[in-house]
Parts: sequence; structure tokens; C-alpha cells
Amino acid sequence: MTFLIIIIALALIFDYINGFHDAANSIATVVSTKVLTPAQAVLWAAMFNFVAYFIFKDHGVANTIAKTVKTDVVHGHDMMIVILAGLLAAISWNLLTWWFGIPSSSSHTLIGGFSGAAIAFGGFSSVNSDPVVKTIAFIFLAPIIGMVIAFIISLWFIHSFRKGWMPKIIAITIFILVGIFLYYALEFDPSKLKSHFESYTLRVIFTANNFKWILLSLILLIMASFTLFLSNLNANRANAWFKKLQLVSSAAFSIGHGGNDAQKVMGIIMAALIAYNPTLYSLDHMEWWVPIACYSAIALGTMSGGWKIVKTMGTRITKVTPFEGVAAETAGAITLFVTEALKIPVSTTHTIAGSIIGVGATKRLSAVRWGITVNLLWAWVLTIPVSALLAAGFYYLCSAILK
Repeated sequence: MTFLIIIIALALIFDYINGFHDAANSIATVVSTKVLTPAQAVLWAAMFNFVAYFIFKDHGVANTIAKTVKTDVVHGHDMMIVILAGLLAAISWNLLTWWFGIPSSSSHTLIGGFSGAAIAFGGFSSVNSDPVVKTIAFIFLAPIIGMVIAFIISLWFIHSFRKGWMPKIIAITIFILVGIFLYYALEFDPSKLKSHFESYTLRVIFTANNFKWILLSLILLIMASFTLFLSNLNANRANAWFKKLQLVSSAAFSIGHGGNDAQKVMGIIMAALIAYNPTLYSLDHMEWWVPIACYSAIALGTMSGGWKIVKTMGTRITKVTPFEGVAAETAGAITLFVTEALKIPVSTTHTIAGSIIGVGATKRLSAVRWGITVNLLWAWVLTIPVSALLAAGFYYLCSAILK
């Protein structure tokens, strides 16, 4: 039991470090555009990190992480040593990259550590290739998706400043497409609506899986409504409106960050519980205290901030204005919500960095500081293998002590 408690404590410590390491992802743009002060921004992001607890209830990403290592090959005490080694490696790499201000992925650090320790125990056959391959693929896909969406949203805003019918036609098209999307994406069957409200309408809205799509659709509808009268505003008034809108988009991104990243630690804790007692614990039933503990830890971590990485994400990649901040955060939120629904653990760091590059590219390609971007890419590519090697070393050390 003591060993299990140590692992759970380390997992929550990693979750806390994940929060302050990745705080920059949520707050970099609102701080760099001076919409919020750094202190206000971390409180804002932390609050919405925890709000994600009430929205993401299917825990698909947690299940994906928990299944990274084959339980028929690695189980019991051996699995617990593997998890311990993976966590020690992930914590070490996160602290190292935080110290040097490198926005590496906490998600990939965790997966690399978990996989590396398992490979040290039983070779490559001990790792499920499917979740690992998906994760590696999204090292490149997540920032590209974020970049493309941010680029499109930025162009939409830019053209909305011009007088004419085309921006209004685009806005009306968005209204129609969002309506069609909600019609097919939402669950309306009363027997499948999980909410404590008696009103059918409120049950539809506040069923967790429905609510996240309604929230994201609401942001798009607000943006579309805003573009209808954007051409009538002068630069100062438009900037003021974009600053208000950025509060909404940054909140959505923080929800996506909490929903995606906290679940990864939930998966690790459940894997440890199952290894400790497979007859008592199962992935089919998430223990009630695990989500609360993980969302609380990441929110507290975000409140601690990560100022070195804020500087890299908020100023060094490209200079960001309020309207570009809205575009980047909305693109990041869309990417995180969709990948969470697909049960794919992605990096919030990669996602928002790609989104910031996307908005910078609308001005001109030279507006993006590609030297910084290439350095970030190297950090992203190296995170999984370096974490895996660290975890292998920790595994041999831990197994020598604990077996």
C-alpha cells in the first residue's frame, strides 16, 4: 500500500508540474497582448482547468494512456515499478525543460517515460503500438491542425474588417454549419442524458459530452456575430472588442488543456491501482476521487505559472495582437476538443505553438521567427526518446532497489 501511495503522490506531483510547465500554453497570448496581467491570467486559466472536470466525463484519453503498456506482459509489482520509473523520468525532463524555458510536451514526456520503462522491463513487445503511434503522429499533426485552423480564422477576421457582403455571407454560413453540427453531434435520447436537471432542455445542454460541443459552438457563434459588425468599427474599438473576446477563447483553451492533460495522469493512476489490485479496480470504472485529484493538481500547478515559457510562447515565435490571440486560442481549443473526443492524447504545447505560427503566417512568413520554431521542433521530437531513455535508467535503478 505504501508503494501505491508513493506512486499516486508522484503522479499528482507530475500533474502539478504539468500545470505550471504548461501554464504558458493557456496564458501566453493573453499576457503578451496585455488583456490580463500575469497574475490574473494564471488565476483565469487555473479556474477553467478545473472547470474541465465538469465537462469531460468519458475519460477516453485516460483509457488510452492506461493501455499504453500491455497488462498481460507487465503487471502486478513489475507494473508498479514501471510506472514509478516512468513518472520519475517525466518529472525530471519536465523540470529540466522548464528550467531552460523550453516548451516541451508534458504529455509526450509521460508517454515516453511509461513506454521506456516498460521496454526496459520486457522489450518492445510490452508496449501497445497503437496509442504510441497515434501520439507520435500527432507530434506533427496537432500543430499543423492548429496552424491551419488559426490561419483560416485569422484570414476570416482580416476580411471582416472590409466592407462588403462576403464577410456577412461567411458569418451566416458559420451559423448554418454550427446548427447542422450540433444537430448531429448532440445526444438527444432522454435515456442517455446524464444530468441531475429535471428539465429536458437543461439535461440536453448540461450532459457533459453535449456541453463541450455547445461551448465550442457558442464561441464560434460569438465570433461569427462579431464579424457581422466588425467593418463598422474603428481600430481602437475593434481592438477593445477582441480583448473581451480573447477572455472567452483563452477560457476555452484552458478547458481543453485541463480536459486533455489531467486525463493523462488519471490514466497513470488507474494503471497503478489496477496493478495493485486487478480484482478491485478496472478501467471500466474510474474511481471518483481520481478525476477530482488530477484536475485540482493541474489547476494548482497552473496558478504557479511558468514565466520562462510564457516569454517563448508569447513573444519569441511571433508578435501577437488581440485578434490574433483570439484566432490562436480558438484554433487550439478546437484541436484539443476534437482530439479529446477521438481519445488521442495530444500536446497542448504543440497545439498552441502551431496556432501562433498560423496567425503569424497571415502577415507574412518572415513574421514567424523560424529559428525559434525549429528549436521548438527539435525539443518536441526529442522528448519521447529522451524520456524513454531516462525511464529505462530509472527502471534499472528502481528494480535493483525494490525487487
